[in-house]
Amino acid sequence: MKNLRLKSARAALDLSQQQLADAVGVSRQTMNAIEKGDYNPTIKLCRKICRVLGKSLDDLFWEDDEE
Repeated sequence: MKNLRLKSARAALDLSQQQLADAVGVSRQTMNAIEKGDYNPTIKLCRKICRVLGKSLDDLFWEDDEE
């Protein structure tokens, strides 16, 4: 499932995938795969992404039953 909340939060801060990837220590391809739903990041990586974007784990990674 695509992570549109992550993509939206990144775009709201005017960050490219490469900029976010650099900030959390992964490749742009990894960030792309996370946004596309092709890769499930570790909890450690999720927390780094949340810190950079100023969001909680629930904001970006929790799947509601309705989604």
